[in-house]
Amino acid sequence: MKKLLAILMAACMIFALAACGGGSDSTVIKIGGIGPITGDAAIYGQAVENGAKIAIDEINALEGDLKFEFKMEDDEHDAEKSVNAYNSLKDWGMQILMGTVTTSPCIAVSTESNADKIFTLTPSASSTDVLGGFPDEKGNITIPRKENVFQLCFTDPNQGTASAQYISEQKLGEKIAVIYNSADAYSTGIYNKFIAKAEELNLNVVSVTSFSDDKTIDFKAQLNDAKKKGADLIFMPIYYTPASVILAQAAEMKYDVKFFGVDGLDGLLTIENFDTSLAEGVMLLTPFTADAEDEKTQNFVKKYKDAYGTVPSQFAANAYDCIYAIYEACKAEGVTASMSAEEVCEKLTAAFAGDFTFDGITGLDMEWDATGAVSKAPKGMVIENGVYVGM
Repeated sequence: MKKLLAILMAACMIFALAACGGGSDSTVIKIGGIGPITGDAAIYGQAVENGAKIAIDEINALEGDLKFEFKMEDDEHDAEKSVNAYNSLKDWGMQILMGTVTTSPCIAVSTESNADKIFTLTPSASSTDVLGGFPDEKGNITIPRKENVFQLCFTDPNQGTASAQYISEQKLGEKIAVIYNSADAYSTGIYNKFIAKAEELNLNVVSVTSFSDDKTIDFKAQLNDAKKKGADLIFMPIYYTPASVILAQAAEMKYDVKFFGVDGLDGLLTIENFDTSLAEGVMLLTPFTADAEDEKTQNFVKKYKDAYGTVPSQFAANAYDCIYAIYEACKAEGVTASMSAEEVCEKLTAAFAGDFTFDGITGLDMEWDATGAVSKAPKGMVIENGVYVGM
């Protein structure tokens, strides 16, 4: 009897250990997401969660054994809360991280996921510090390359360079002002590359001013400097919250000037109580336009409108593509639900660092280089009558 009890107890312990380790009885791959679902940057996180959910539902409806479970955690665009959310997802059994959404939290979390060897693909955190391995202004690499971390969004340098090039090619402004957030890695990264490219292209930048908090409510000094120096275009590599204040105060000043931004401006039209007429004519670079006529984009836009009542932003589209890119790479590399997070990471890192390419709604023939950055073409977009229209 004692021998029988010992055998039964040993069997129970083996079963329990297998269950805790996510053993062969697992049927779904667990993908975690992190972003601001509440707070000042909530429009970004909500769009990412919504876009990801549509992709998850579509994939799980397909024939085949590869299925996903998705869980999104709120970090309120706060780095410390983002790390806490990451640890919560680890306890849940996360095997892949789709996130985080915003830059500063992603810099912190990607350091953790790199140490833990959990594959990470961010839809929208665009700083090179997210990836690591890039030299600073003095040529020093202060953050080593995080081999498991990749971006589906443009890097900040690419956004800054592409913006200067687009403004130059389209002859959008003769005298250019820049307003940026000097305390934000996202904003300063884009600004630095924009200025370097603007100088190379002989763009006439007449005013450069900054602020240090996205909750700033007075930009009259910055706008007055731009107006006094005759700027006919203001470049804003910033998030939509301060941009909305700048647009309102420019209108109050009767300052008739063109505005040009990058992906952080996406979400401007959905701010509660914001007068969308103030955004008329605002231009930005984005990888996604909801009015594109291809079948894949139109199906996504229709599903998003039906589910959430609004037109999807590029944040939603990037998240949708993130999930599908992960799905295609998992298929290509034979990833299964029974694998550990580290095993999954090894296979997906090899795919993305190799010759894996992906066609999505934010770009065709997307591929990733050794830095973890994605290669895809930006598109110009302008706000007309309260909607985004391709330029």
